[in-house]
Amino acid sequence: MSTDKPAPTGSGGSVRPPVSGEHPDRAPLSTDELAALIAHDIAPGSFVNLGIGQPTRIADHLPADSGTVLHTENGMLAMGPAAGDDEIDPDLTNAGKVPVTELPGASYFHHADSFAMMRGGHLDVCVLGAYQVAGNGDLANWTTGKPDAIPAVGGAMDLAIGAKDVYVMMTLFGKDGSSKLVPTCSYPLTGVGCVARVYTDHGVFEVGPRGGGDTGAVGVRATYGVTLAELQERLEVPLTLLG
Repeated sequence: MSTDKPAPTGSGGSVRPPVSGEHPDRAPLSTDELAALIAHDIAPGSFVNLGIGQPTRIADHLPADSGTVLHTENGMLAMGPAAGDDEIDPDLTNAGKVPVTELPGASYFHHADSFAMMRGGHLDVCVLGAYQVAGNGDLANWTTGKPDAIPAVGGAMDLAIGAKDVYVMMTLFGKDGSSKLVPTCSYPLTGVGCVARVYTDHGVFEVGPRGGGDTGAVGVRATYGVTLAELQERLEVPLTLLG
């Protein structure tokens, strides 16, 4: 059963997609739709870190009056949306070196202080990309371990243990069709049991204690472009549709 509400518009102008229930009659979410959905789910006034890659798009969809404060691990609080042509300052970037804007009250600090904020439990939410997430909330996002892989851990391990809520934003399936939501991660771990929620193009999932806890079961908040039964055929973790 759907509990959709009227779709608000974020600062990026994107319409929030359906939130809960099965939605097999629509296409999987685009990256911007997914970013808008996550932006909507972040509580107003939260202190948030957005990981490199797709999660940085969330900054463009946070309502201007949300009071959300974005933190970057390279040393900035109150980061704004991505910078346009006339706004680009080569010295003002996010952790992924993408030019960004600053909001009123923005501040800058040493890299070590930035990591102390992350490790000290001062962030409410972080949103990271991932290679794999397990049903118990284990996260693998820094290397596949393959001989030709280029490891890139950055601050992910610090965020995984330090943020109060760890969300993942990723595509559900890899280029070879295999699921990134797995019973057990086969890639080297970034964090153990740290992920609470996984946002993907085909569905939104609760993992760890919010899903099935130690059983490895996964709660499904919503599906996009597929039914729960169709997803279950492709995923090796047990799924339960949440009310």
